[in-house]
Formats: sequence, structure tokens, C-alpha cells
Amino acid sequence: MTEKPTRIKMTDALRMPPPPSTTVVPASEYYANANYARQRTLSVSGKGTAQTTDTSALTDSDTKYRRQRRGSHDDKTIKPRRFLIDVEETQRLILEQEDTDGDFQITVNDIGPKVITLGTADSAGFNKYDVRGTYMLSNLLQELSLAQDYGRKYVVLDEARLNENPVDRLSRMIRHHFWDGLTRRIDAEGLETISNDPKNRSKNTAPRIYVPFGEQEVLDYYNNVKISKPSLHLEVEQLPQEITPKYVQSINEKPGILALAMTKHINEDGTETLKGVPFVVPGGRFNEMYGWDSYFEALGLLVDGRLELAKGMVDNFVYEIQHYGKILNANRSYYLTRSQPPFLTDMMLKVYDRLPPSLEAENKHWLAGPLTAAIKEYLTVWLSEPRYDPESGLSRFYSEGIGMPPETEATHFDHVIKPFSDAKGMSINEYSKMYNEGTIIEPELDTYFKHDRAVRESGHDTTYRLDNHCADIGTVDLNALLYKYEIDIAETIHTIFGDSFETPFFESYETRSREKDGEKEERPKTVVHTSAEWFERARIRQEKIDRYCWNEERGMYFDYNTRLKTMDTYESVTTFYTMWAGCADRRKAEKMMSKALPLFEVKGGLVSGTESSRGFITLARPNRQWDFPFGWAPHQIISWIGFERYGFHEETRRTCYRWLYTITKSFVDFNGVVPEKFDVVNMTHKVQVEYGNVGVDFKFVPREGFGWMNASYQVGLGYMDRGLRRALGAVMDPNKVFQSELCKKTLDNQSFVEQPPDVTTRLFRPHRT
Repeated sequence: MTEKPTRIKMTDALRMPPPPSTTVVPASEYYANANYARQRTLSVSGKGTAQTTDTSALTDSDTKYRRQRRGSHDDKTIKPRRFLIDVEETQRLILEQEDTDGDFQITVNDIGPKVITLGTADSAGFNKYDVRGTYMLSNLLQELSLAQDYGRKYVVLDEARLNENPVDRLSRMIRHHFWDGLTRRIDAEGLETISNDPKNRSKNTAPRIYVPFGEQEVLDYYNNVKISKPSLHLEVEQLPQEITPKYVQSINEKPGILALAMTKHINEDGTETLKGVPFVVPGGRFNEMYGWDSYFEALGLLVDGRLELAKGMVDNFVYEIQHYGKILNANRSYYLTRSQPPFLTDMMLKVYDRLPPSLEAENKHWLAGPLTAAIKEYLTVWLSEPRYDPESGLSRFYSEGIGMPPETEATHFDHVIKPFSDAKGMSINEYSKMYNEGTIIEPELDTYFKHDRAVRESGHDTTYRLDNHCADIGTVDLNALLYKYEIDIAETIHTIFGDSFETPFFESYETRSREKDGEKEERPKTVVHTSAEWFERARIRQEKIDRYCWNEERGMYFDYNTRLKTMDTYESVTTFYTMWAGCADRRKAEKMMSKALPLFEVKGGLVSGTESSRGFITLARPNRQWDFPFGWAPHQIISWIGFERYGFHEETRRTCYRWLYTITKSFVDFNGVVPEKFDVVNMTHKVQVEYGNVGVDFKFVPREGFGWMNASYQVGLGYMDRGLRRALGAVMDPNKVFQSELCKKTLDNQSFVEQPPDVTTRLFRPHRT
């Protein structure tokens, strides 16, 4: 965190010049300037002589009955207004007067007068001006909290920071504050923060780190930290060489963080130590590095110029694949058997494209690491049973864990366990304990939790789309992602590595099946990959996706049940993954835009699925957060990229505007909140659904937002032309915006606001000639 500067006395106040460009600088720069208060000569009541007085020293009796200057409320200048503020007193007053629901935020739900009077700095507080409305008052509360962070007792605050365009303010907060608030490192300095695990329900809550087998230097480092920082009470464990589901279950009662990549660092005294490679966490109770969240976060980081941080996240994924066998659901011990939707190839190429061109050899050397890891992950995870279905040629989500997922809320599975515990005359807790220990064997529950873990691996936890059959489903989203892997690997080998790339031998279903057929051959230590084999894999997978998942009549892709050998009928926005990956042909893409898009486009963006597919909601069948009426950032981003890829520019901007409007309106109305998800039909972040909503629990000022929501805002602004950005800043209803002939003209005639090249869509690498 930025070091707090020395407090500026009020007597030095306004002698300091204001900071340049007050509406765009981060708080660390704005409040580091001595932009505060100054002396004023006052005639204190009861004293006949004028004297220099610090206005903060005046008592209530000195000021309460003083007559205001005539015209003190008059606005007689066009000079930018600045307010002289006693930080603590103004914060107390605004909360007392305006925060009527006691949540330490100023929102549209508060019923205060929505006005506070502040004194102007140029008059040392004598001339008054009313600050009105939810948005300005909530911004005032936020700025006061930020000023306190930097030790400020008094502040001269520019009005421009209170009525700042909300689009500019939110984008600035994400760029300068939220990413930093979400950044973590696993080393001596970062362990205390990253060890905090709100999901840990075990009795053993001591901070614990698990180090991979064979990482002796890393193990020694953390053992030294344990000794040098006894106050951490750190426990250090080394994982076995073979990590089995049984072993993972055995450590569920002592969960811990999993070590990630480290780099050598030279201290000031010349000694060498290790430093953790930084990464971004989603936020809230998700205080670890997640699989698919990290991809979307990286997109936002790249828009904001945080290349090294995005690159470090790729490096951490490489570390996970090397030492844990897969990109993990997240780097906690209870996630060791579970992966998440694969995005590594696109992530690594987006980073690679932004590395300094002058360092071509170094960049190519770096890219070889994640490319090798992606090939290993593809072959050993997604092209290996049980995740690979050899009959259909499609891949499935499947976690090899045992028992009940331990990271859920204590009562999450009570409705599932109760019929079984009642049948044995046991309490739910007793039955759950014996089931997890293996004392009770119940195949029906085994099947339930097999599918439940698969749903969690899919990232779509939970949805009726995948409920109780996920491990049998070749989802269109997973297979589109793997098609993108195949194309990315092929193009990278062809264009960057001279059509020849050597990796260690990685076992997959293909090699094992040959052995079963009697074609046993000595396994080589290394394998040379060419683009031709990977282009062929992509061609085959595209053909399988079209055969098993495309529904011509309904004009969209569906999931395929590999056990029942039938196409599912749940209408999901994941049909657009095929456009993101480029595996839908032009005719299918056009059909999706005419038939599927109207099913999912609602006022607030793209909804996860249709209401008819979700079905009726009852007390016994409650809402699921990845169903109608909820919208999520990853679905929006993937769809925008897909639409743009096929040239559907108007649809891209329209759906993008809807989503950014939802975020902006919530930001304006609810004290700067940026949550995990939205109800995009009823236009609210206050959702009554499992797990609630993350990113809404803060006091005074939001400090993190939510990882992929932050990214969706920064990426989405790149699709906004000037007219739409102005409309967004005015928080104009999207239905009115897109009914307007003026807006239609804007969409036809105005060009995109430029963003860093190839942020949201990759330039296609040349195919084989």
C-alpha cells in the first residue's frame, strides 16, 4: 500500500497549488498533494481584535450563532469550485443525515434529504454551496474515506471529483484502485492476506501453504518464513509426488493455499531471496487465483496497460499445470482435483502480442513455456478419460474428487442429505461426516456429487442446464474452447516456431487406446508437433460440434448428453462461444443472430438462459445463479468478441451498451458498487439466489469491485463510439437509446473509440499455404 504522507497542517492549507487534472488522477496522487486548507483572519465572537485562527479550532459556541455573510449561498463565479472540508466531521454528518439504512453507503434506498452544504475553499469555508443527489453525496463519502487513507484531517476537494462523469470515474477507479485491491502475492509479504479463506469451515483455521513435490527451494523458503515470522503461525506442508483424490479428501480438514510461481530477487544488501509472482483474485470470499476468472481479468489488465501482471498470471497457470497437473479451479488444496474452462492459449497469445517487439528472442522463449503447458493440459486433461468421451469425440467437465465439496456453505447440501439421513434416523451432520469418511456407502449420493463437482469445474455453478448430469455432458462451451486451443496451438507453431515445436511426451486417450489395440510402442521422451496435426484436430472437433450440438431448426448450438446419446434442449447463451472460437460457419452465425440472439438479449445485456428452459421456480426448486434472469460478465465478453469477429457490429455495440448501462446505473445509484453478477431482467444487483452476490459488502468506498466485472467494463468501453459513451455517461436507458433515430445515425456513421490494438479480438494468424 502507498505510504501515508506526513499530515499537512491546516495553516499551510491553500498555499499549495492544486494537482493537475483533478478528475483523472488516482487518490494516491491526488491526496499526496498538499491541496488542503489555509489560515483565515476571523473575528471570534466576544473578542474585539482580529486574529489569525485555525478554523478547525473554533468551538460550536464560536460558530453556531454567527450570522452568515450576505449572499453566502450565491454562486457568483464560473471558476471551478473547490470545497474546504473537515474530513471526520463531514463524514459523521453525512452518515448521520443521509445513511438512513445504516449500511455506511449513500444509495437510492436512503431517504435522507440528499443534500449537504459545504463551504468553498476560496472563502475559507464562509461561502456555502449545496451538494445534492445520491451520486454526488456517495462520491463525497468515498472521497472522504480515501482522504483518511492518506492521513488527511482537512481536505480541499474539487467539485469535479463529485460530479465526475460516472463512466470516467468508474473506469479510473478500476484502473488505479480496483486492480491493486485485488492483487495478491504468495511470499513473506503477501502470505497473511492470501491465507485468509472465508470458505474454510474446518476447525483448523491456521494459515497453511502446500508446496509441490520436488520444489525444495520453495519449501525451504516457506520454512524460513515460518521461523522468521512466528506471528503468522504458518504451517508448511509438502504435497506427495502423486496427488490422488483420496489424498485430497484427507486434507479437507486442514485446507491451505497452494504455492504458485516465484522469481529470484536481489535484496538491497546483495542477498538473494524469492518473490511470489503477482496475480489477481476475483474478490470478496474468492481470495485466490481462479481458472477462468483470470482470463477475463487479464483482458481488463491489458486494456489498462498492466502487461506484467497479466503475464505473471500466465506464468502462474504454467506453474499449476507443471506441478498440479491442470489449471486449477483455484489454488486452494480442496480444488486439487478440479479444473475450470480452458482459456490459456488465447490468454498467452494476447500477452505475447504486447511484449516489446525489440525482445523477439526473449518473447519467443517465454511463449514456449505456456505453449508447452497448454499442449500438456489439452492432452492429459481434456483429451484423457474421464473428461474425454471417445465415442462422440467431445470433451466433458469431470472432477475426480471424493465426497462433498468442502468449500460450500455449511447447509448447502442439507436438502440433498436429509432424505438419506432420515432413512437412517441420523442427523444431517452425523450422516454427512460418516459419508465423507467412507463409513457410509451410498452410490446415489456418489453420482450426485460426481455431477455437482463437474458443475463447479464448468464454472457455471449452478444451473438447471447442468443439474445432476454435468459429468455426462459434452457442453458446447467446453468444446468450442478446445477448438480454440487447437487453432491457437496450430497457428502459433506455424507462424512463430517454424512449424516445428518439441515438447516432452504427454500421455492422452490417443496413446492409451493404441496400446489397448495391441499397437504398443516404446514411448519417446519428446514429441515434435506440427501445425498440420493441430489443424486436423480442430477440423475433427468442429465436425463433431456441428454433428452433435447444432440444431438447424432452432438455429443454435446445444449441449450433447454422451450417456443418453441425445442433444439437450436447454437454451443457453453459451451457444455464442462458437462464434468467439470461430468454429461456427458464416451461415450458422447468421442464423444464431436472427434466432438465438432475441432469446437472450434483454434490457440489461445477455441473460444466461431462457425462462422457458429454466422452468418454474418454487420453494423446492429455487433460482440458480447461472440461469434466467441473471447475466454474467464472461458471457457478455465472449459474445461481444464473437459478434465482432463475424462482422455484427451493431449487435456488438447494442448488447455491450446494455451491459455497461447496467453496471453504470448500479455504480451511480449504489455508492459505486461493482458486483459479481446482475439480474439483467429486473435490473438489480440485489439478488435472492444461492451464494448471494459478491462485491457488495463494503463501507464508505468500494476498493475492489469484482474481477471479471471490472474487466468487462474496461473491455466494453472499447466498443463504445463517442455517442454511446456520452449516452452511457448520462445513464440513458438502452431501450430509449436504441429506439432513437439519432442513435441509429450515430451507429452508422461514427467510428469506434480506439483502444490498444487487438485487446478483444485477435488478428488471425495466417493459415498454412
